[in-house]
Amino acid sequence: MVLIVIATFVSIILFMSATYPKKEKLKSKKLIDQLFTEGQSVSAFPLRLVYLSTPFEDNVIAKTGVSVSKKNFKTAVDRNHIKRLLREVYRLNKAEFFNNLTTQHAFMILYIGKEKPTFAQVETKMKALFGKFSAKVSKP
Repeated sequence: MVLIVIATFVSIILFMSATYPKKEKLKSKKLIDQLFTEGQSVSAFPLRLVYLSTPFEDNVIAKTGVSVSKKNFKTAVDRNHIKRLLREVYRLNKAEFFNNLTTQHAFMILYIGKEKPTFAQVETKMKALFGKFSAKVSKP
């Protein structure tokens, strides 16, 4: 009985941490422009991460946006599907990505491939992408 209660409590904590609320979304045009002019990037094909260390007024560790090229995917249905995949993989794994991040960052995740990906492909590539990011940021 106690084990079930503890397991339920732990699953609630994990579920609550795997959210992507509005305050964590990158919406500011000014910040997005600054991100692309001053930011650095890492790639794990077919994903590219542009990031910039910047302070926020909100109490969040990261603000993230996703983008898919209209040049590679003509129909909005395809672009929206890929963006949903990117956001979902980010939401499910962000606790793992940011567990040792201390400074605030702005992120833009770009899908630069030409074929529609599956959830598993996006997940493995995003883990590799954020692994490269953490290795690059943790270097002195």
